[in-house]
Amino acid sequence: MKYEQLAREILEKVGGPENINGLTHCITRLRFKLKDESIAKTDELKAMDGVVTVMQAGGQYQVVIGNHVGQVFEDVIRVGSLTFDDSQSGEKQRVFDVIIDAISGCFQPFLAILAAGGMIRGLTALMVFFGWFERDSGTFIMLDNIGDSVFHFMPIIIGLTAARKFKVNEFVGLLLGAGLMNPNLSLSALGVGEPIMTLFAGSIFESPIYQTVFGIPFIARNYASSVVPIIFIVLLASQVQKVAKKVIPEMIANFFVPFFTVLITLPIGFLVVGPVFTFATDLLMVGFESLIAFSPIVYGAIVGFFWQILVMFGLHWAVVPMGLMQFSVNGWQNILTPVAVVSFGQTAALIALYFKLKVQKEKSLAIPAIISGLVGITEPAIYGYTLPRKKVFIFTCIGGALGGAYAGFTNLTSWNQGGLGIFTIPNYIRPDGDLTDVINVLIGIAIAMIVSFALTWFFHQEEDVEVVEQATEDKKVYGERTIGSPIKGTARMLIEAEDQAFSQGLMGHGVVIEPEAGEVRAPFNGTVSVLFPTKHAIGLVSEDGVEMLIHVGMDTVNLNGEHFNALVKQGDSVKAGELILTFDMANIKKKGLKVETPVIITNTRSFEKVSEKLGMKNFGENLLLIK
Repeated sequence: MKYEQLAREILEKVGGPENINGLTHCITRLRFKLKDESIAKTDELKAMDGVVTVMQAGGQYQVVIGNHVGQVFEDVIRVGSLTFDDSQSGEKQRVFDVIIDAISGCFQPFLAILAAGGMIRGLTALMVFFGWFERDSGTFIMLDNIGDSVFHFMPIIIGLTAARKFKVNEFVGLLLGAGLMNPNLSLSALGVGEPIMTLFAGSIFESPIYQTVFGIPFIARNYASSVVPIIFIVLLASQVQKVAKKVIPEMIANFFVPFFTVLITLPIGFLVVGPVFTFATDLLMVGFESLIAFSPIVYGAIVGFFWQILVMFGLHWAVVPMGLMQFSVNGWQNILTPVAVVSFGQTAALIALYFKLKVQKEKSLAIPAIISGLVGITEPAIYGYTLPRKKVFIFTCIGGALGGAYAGFTNLTSWNQGGLGIFTIPNYIRPDGDLTDVINVLIGIAIAMIVSFALTWFFHQEEDVEVVEQATEDKKVYGERTIGSPIKGTARMLIEAEDQAFSQGLMGHGVVIEPEAGEVRAPFNGTVSVLFPTKHAIGLVSEDGVEMLIHVGMDTVNLNGEHFNALVKQGDSVKAGELILTFDMANIKKKGLKVETPVIITNTRSFEKVSEKLGMKNFGENLLLIK
């Protein structure tokens, strides 16, 4: 429950648990399905510490959190005691929104293993390139097929995630996926001898028929690595299951509901659903490939420019299956390759912006956003920095378009799937070890980064924060002053604190100190405003109104005062340098607890500026600068 308070505030602002029909999450955002989006307090959510922004798209109310969204998701579920039944929703959604929601909900749960599989295959290709083993060696065969497993058995994996999405028995979902993968029902097994008929002859949908089922032509397909048919087969199963539950007596439902669900759904899946959605995806793929053939440069530029916009609204899920389908058919794909360069343009713009930022808190939070961008997660950079500065966001789209155009020009091809940011680069090693595509993707990345960085550097001017903030009515102006360190030790940036409430600045700005001595001394003349009963934290107020919290250690509240000794009590006056608290560092560490100590100015918003002076500090040495 690390994010319990954040979870409670999010729940309250979306209208409470009673306004939630469904909740999932992806890499960076909570995806709510709300009964009534109009009662959600969107502006208040956007202003919350711990929330990057809010998006409403694809029938979802998306609260962007960041890389730790999984932990926040778990706490929201626990705090709200959330359980969902889509059958009670009664909400009407557009068909397109339903499709996007279905596809994204089925893909999000296994993105991590999808990336892992791609990285394993990229690693084996790299090993072949360096001559560590041959392609026909047992080592290569084993590792390469381990990495390929997630792609080959995609219908089974999606069978499980789709079952969870559509509230179908999970083992039924697995069986439906396994059924599609049954080698005895594939085209390679049935396509022997002369076909008894051919459907759609002369078109892209031409299908030889070797068997009929109940007199209906059986269009046999190899569904290994396919992604779309199983989603809609499980969706059909959810409707069959609902009817079966209504008509089958409860005492035998455990056995006969799955029995009838599979018996009815899978034949319809093979005879109707599978072929129809395979034809539909084939048609879309032909459209993409025709655009690439018409002008790969134009295609790459369009994808590169608009990809971040699609991601913002969650609409990229309409395109992702096309890349996966192309890969399943050919063993390579070039539909999504322009995307490889896009995140780097966003990151480069943020690097340029970092040197122009004038607010210290924004500078400090930009660093993890840059690191996140390098591994392919750009939402913190988009929502926190570039999108609010609209011109900078356009610069990143231009950089992505030019990098994407180069990808199209060179016919950049990915030979593996999975991985984001820098981890996608090994996907471009060709099966024979040729690095041509790796070189081209690196050039495309360089183009996107150089263009985005240069445009931001030369054409964006950060506003004068001093002037903007002085216009705020509640600022107190004392002139610049420094506050000495209450603890001897090494001062680090607050963002490095282990506790999220401190690292995100939810309590105010300051530093975190790794103590070298178990003593706390008053940093100024003032009063003890708060002394916690457990003595692990103390609040002070200076004579001129600076409010400081000194929180010794992480989770030390659980010690109930053991190993702490307070030399003052709440309400006492203190003098600068006076010893006010001692703590036994050795014994606290023996209990498995950290002694890193956040030192926070809790009324940060009362001042124009609070900045830190980092490094080794002795008692009373300059630590914080306040204006």
